Amino acid sequence: MAKKNILVIDDEPSIVELLAFNLKKEGYDVFKAYDAEEALRVSEDNEIDMFIVDIMLPGMDGFELVRNLRSSEKYRQVPVIFLSARSEEFDKVLGLELGADDYITKPFSVREVLARIRAVFRRIQQSIQAKEERPKKITARDLEIDTEKYEVRVRGKLVSLTPLEFELLRFLAENEGKVFSRDVLLDKLWGYDYYGDTRTVDVHIRRLRTKIEEDPSNPKYIMTVRGKGYKFRDPGKED
Repeated sequence: MAKKNILVIDDEPSIVELLAFNLKKEGYDVFKAYDAEEALRVSEDNEIDMFIVDIMLPGMDGFELVRNLRSSEKYRQVPVIFLSARSEEFDKVLGLELGADDYITKPFSVREVLARIRAVFRRIQQSIQAKEERPKKITARDLEIDTEKYEVRVRGKLVSLTPLEFELLRFLAENEGKVFSRDVLLDKLWGYDYYGDTRTVDVHIRRLRTKIEEDPSNPKYIMTVRGKGYKFRDPGKED
């Protein structure tokens, strides 16, 4: 397997060097940037496989940087892990809604960061390997999921999903009617113990509903099973 290129963006040189040193020991190729503008230049000149982004960057902050990256075809699907000294719920939710794969609060354990990086790459690899075994398309009433093109359409209109939103929807739809707890979904899709922060699942479910449901407050596809978790329902089979 080819080496993965990781771009670390943080305005604290000590953190950049700490992560770079340990990532290189793990076999990754590491690029460094100390502000968003430099990160954009580096990403333009190289092929980056993952971004580790500090939120509190000088000038353009980490959120705006990721918005810029996600707007380009080149990095629309590339994984992002946010770093932040702020642990407020709003920051975490905003980061996840921007399509981040993870959010790590400073101070952090290097071992924890490495484990989460491995988990993200493992999830992507497993998704690629399982692709051949999946149905090419899943249809439920007005919803169509193309597992080859990674596209979702509602009433024929293309819907923009983040990579994790797509994987979550695909997984639930492939297991129609089966109830999954938040912990199980974290394990299946994030691939590791998320330290009990099951709100991550709720954020993604809420975002999915706003994108695929006609009325997100009265969902027809992704159902909440009180006290249990979530399941996918095909309303077309009940018409």
